[in-house]
Amino acid sequence: MNALLTLSLMELSAEIRARRVSPLEATEACLHRIGERDGVLNSFITVTADSALAEARQRTEELAAGRWRGPLHGVPLALKDLFLTAGVRTTSGSAVLRDWVPDRDATVVRRLRDAGAILLGKLNMHEHAFGATSENPHFGPVRNAHDPERIAGGSSGGSATAVADGLCFGSLGSDTGGSIRCPASLCGVVGLKPTYGRISRAGVLPLSWSLDHVGPIARTVADAAAMLEAVSGYDSADATAAKERVPPFTSRLDAGVRGLRLALPREHFWRPIQPQVRDAALAAIAGLEQAGAVVEEISLPLLEYAPAAQALIICSEAATYHREQLAANYEQYGADVRMRLLQGLCISARDYLDAQRVRAVVRREFLEALRDYDGFLTPTVPIPAPKMGQQVVEVEGLTAPPLFFLLRNTSPFNLTGLPAATVPCGLADGLPVGLQIAGRPWDEATVLQIAYAVEQWRSARITPA
Repeated sequence: MNALLTLSLMELSAEIRARRVSPLEATEACLHRIGERDGVLNSFITVTADSALAEARQRTEELAAGRWRGPLHGVPLALKDLFLTAGVRTTSGSAVLRDWVPDRDATVVRRLRDAGAILLGKLNMHEHAFGATSENPHFGPVRNAHDPERIAGGSSGGSATAVADGLCFGSLGSDTGGSIRCPASLCGVVGLKPTYGRISRAGVLPLSWSLDHVGPIARTVADAAAMLEAVSGYDSADATAAKERVPPFTSRLDAGVRGLRLALPREHFWRPIQPQVRDAALAAIAGLEQAGAVVEEISLPLLEYAPAAQALIICSEAATYHREQLAANYEQYGADVRMRLLQGLCISARDYLDAQRVRAVVRREFLEALRDYDGFLTPTVPIPAPKMGQQVVEVEGLTAPPLFFLLRNTSPFNLTGLPAATVPCGLADGLPVGLQIAGRPWDEATVLQIAYAVEQWRSARITPA
């Protein structure tokens, strides 16, 4: 691999700003890597090589003229293929939209361009973001960079595996039940779902409008923080976007965790779990304690009602959005997505409203706990990446489809709208494992601060003295 591609986004940014590396060199390195590796990984649906090289030349000229737009200037990124991109097809991983070319950019795409990022193309995903494996029947399955016989996770699978394997320096994904954090965990990278309303979703094709979030997938916590700064903020084009101040998320990453109080919910997150995943998560938590954090077990008894409420809301809202397209293009939907949409059409208004009531109760319980704690700690995904096409997984005597496990630990933080990140914390069966950190509304800074401490702890453990 080209040595440039081993750099983090922030390391590359420093090299570009110092003019030791040009945006054109970085872009050419990524495009070469895509040509080498994407035939195996299948992470891209569309590669925009010509426009990326043109953007790279422009960013190089801007630097020569003394103009630097910020940390993303000249950095090659790629996007999950549900963000509208003017002049570049946006498929949502579906046959229905295979040839659709929007005439405008999503707000977050415009903000990335304004920040100086270079867009390499659009990334493969689970069809319409409605699944957790990224085994796409129309564009082929996304494969895990650590083992191509295993899934990358979903629905932002292309984003996670492309970042993990050096095809781009970062990506934006979407997260409705864990679709940023699940693939990031399985692929061994960092993923962040911010507070609901932190990032505009204008121009982002929806799955479930009351649960959808947009966020970064990156190699390091600092990279994710820089991307979050670039795309956050109020947008009048999105009725759910909040007018919250956007803090400098990169400024206090190294503040440490001494004195922070962190909670381990007893219910739901820790069983069933693959033993090596549990051990890796507990080792990282012990590392936080050694660094001065206070970690205590707590009880969230109402959490048992969250999965059913989450499922009802997603299926109902997704079916409402797709109702007309499904009727007109029934055979063009993949079998798994079509089944979930049909289930959603059978949900009554009463059941949907009951699910929203449960949601409010669960959120209140989480917020009450956060009066006494700075965040929650859980394993991100209770299993390592399953094999491609695997129908069932057995964990602690429970046999279930992979989907039962993949979003089990992430979805409560979509239901509650709280910020949550995953950071690599170890291995299980030689495959990446993530620790999930969730926090108070609008407090992504503390979530990132804790994630950075985990990253530093792990770096100290795996780097020779």
